[in-house]
Amino acid sequence: MPTLNWIGKDKVINHHINVPYKILEHQYGYSNGSEIKTETQSGNKILHGDNLEALKALLPQYEGKVKCIYIDPPYNTGNEGWVYNDNVNDPKIKKWLGNVVGKEAEDLSRHDKWLCMMYPRLKLLHKLLSKDGSIFISIDDTEHANLRLICDEIFGQGNFVDNIIWEKNYSPRNDAKYFSASHDFIVVYAKNKQTWNRNLAPRTEKQNKFYKYDDNDGRGKWRPDNVLVKSFSETGVFGIENPNTSEIFYPPEGSCYRFNEEKSKLLLKENRLYFGKDGKGKPQLKRYLSEVNQGIVPQTLWKYEEVSHSQEGKKQLNNIISGNVFDTPKPFQLIERILQIASNKEDLILDSFAGSGTTAHAVLNLNKKDGGNRRFILVEMESYANNVTAERVKRVINGYGENGKKVEGTAGSFDFYELGNSLFLDNEMLNEDVGIDKIREYVWFSETRLPYKTSDSEDEHLLGVTNSSALYFYYYKDKLTTLDDSFLRQIRTKSEQYIIYADKTVC
Repeated sequence: MPTLNWIGKDKVINHHINVPYKILEHQYGYSNGSEIKTETQSGNKILHGDNLEALKALLPQYEGKVKCIYIDPPYNTGNEGWVYNDNVNDPKIKKWLGNVVGKEAEDLSRHDKWLCMMYPRLKLLHKLLSKDGSIFISIDDTEHANLRLICDEIFGQGNFVDNIIWEKNYSPRNDAKYFSASHDFIVVYAKNKQTWNRNLAPRTEKQNKFYKYDDNDGRGKWRPDNVLVKSFSETGVFGIENPNTSEIFYPPEGSCYRFNEEKSKLLLKENRLYFGKDGKGKPQLKRYLSEVNQGIVPQTLWKYEEVSHSQEGKKQLNNIISGNVFDTPKPFQLIERILQIASNKEDLILDSFAGSGTTAHAVLNLNKKDGGNRRFILVEMESYANNVTAERVKRVINGYGENGKKVEGTAGSFDFYELGNSLFLDNEMLNEDVGIDKIREYVWFSETRLPYKTSDSEDEHLLGVTNSSALYFYYYKDKLTTLDDSFLRQIRTKSEQYIIYADKTVC
C-alpha cells in the first residue's frame, strides 16, 4: 500500500496517545428557549476548545459510540480569513507544531503543517467511530490526494467507500485563473466496510414527477414501464392480447417478457397493464409509486438541485445570524443527505470542525422531519463557538428569520462546555482539583474502555463490575489510602477477580 511521508510525521503518528485528558466544564444548558445552569441530559453537546484535546476528552464516554462523523477541515488553500486561517498558519497551530514537532517545524511546508495537524485528529476520530460507523470529509483538490493517503493509513485502504462529487457552484466564476471550480469532494470511509450498511437516499420530486397517472383504484399514482428484457427465456415468449382491440403482441426477436404467461394473465385481471392513451397500443407495465423503494441507491454525483450549493449555505446562515460571519458555510441540505444515508433515528453524530454549526442544524431538521432522536456533538476551537456556533443552534431550535423568510423552530436542547483542567499534572500525578467524579470516570475508562455509570452499590469505592471483574478506586483527597486486610474485609461485591486502586498496599 502506498504511504505518505512528510516532515514531522514521526512526531505526530502516535501523538494522540500523549494528548492529555481534559475534563469538560459545563457552562450552561439550553432548553425550552432559555439557558439553564443544569445539564439538559439531551445528549447534544457543543464544546469550545482545541479539537484535538476535545476529541481526547470525549473518549471515556464515547469511544466506539459515534455512528456518523462529518468534518469540514481547513482546505489549506492559502487564503486568509478572519474566521480561521485556511493555510494552517494560525498561531495556535504554529505553537502546537513547535511543541510537538520541535525545531523541524521551522522547515515545514504548508502541506506538512496540514498533515501534522490532521493526522492525530483523524486517529482520535477513528477511535470514536462505532464498528458500523462512517466518516464523511469535505475537501478540495489542494489536499485531496494527501487526505486519501493518510485515511488509507488510519482507516485502512479496504475501508474506503467512495469519493462524492458535490456541485457547490451553479455558475462559473469569470475571475478564475484556469478553470472555475464547480465542485468539492466528500471522501467517505467506514470503520469496517464489510459491516457498514448505508441507507437509501431519499427520492426527489424530480424522480416522482413521472408517476402522474392515477386510476383512482386506491393504488395511487403510476407510470408506464417496459415489459420487455433483452434476453431469451422460453417462459417469457408468448402473446399478450390487447383487451380493447383483441390484437396479440409478441416480444420482438431477441427479447422476452419480464414475467411468465400466468403472471401476464394476473396483471391483465388486476388492470396492471397499460395499452397507451388510446387503449390500442402495445402492453406496458403500470409501475406504482407506492410499490417502488422509498429511496434510491446513493450516487457519487450530488447535484446542487438536490442538496443545495455554497451560495444558498451563506444565505441560510445570514438569515439566522446577519453579518456575513462565514464566506462558505455548507448548506444544511448537504449534511442532511449525509445523515439520511449514514445514520438512523437514534444515532450519535460528531462534527469536530463545527464552524457555524450546520451539522447541528441538519440533525435538528432531520429529527423534526422523521421524528428521530439523533444526537449531535460539535467541537469548535475558535472564539465564536458561543456567539456563532451555539447561537445558530439556539435560533434553529426557536425559529428564525423575518417576514417571508420566517422558519419555524425545530425544538430541542443542548449543553455548552469549555475544556477544563487536565486529569494529570506535569509530574503525571492525578490532578485532584478536577473532582472525584471525573477521576473515577477516567479510572473506569482506562481499565474497561467503557463509559462510566455511577454505581449505587453499598460499596463506597466500587466503580462497577465488568467481565467478571470488580473494579475499586479506594481514594480520599485529604488522606493516604492503604490496601490492607481491613479494607478487603469491607468488600461486599462478589466477583471472580478484583482490581483495586489505592495509594499503597500492605502485603
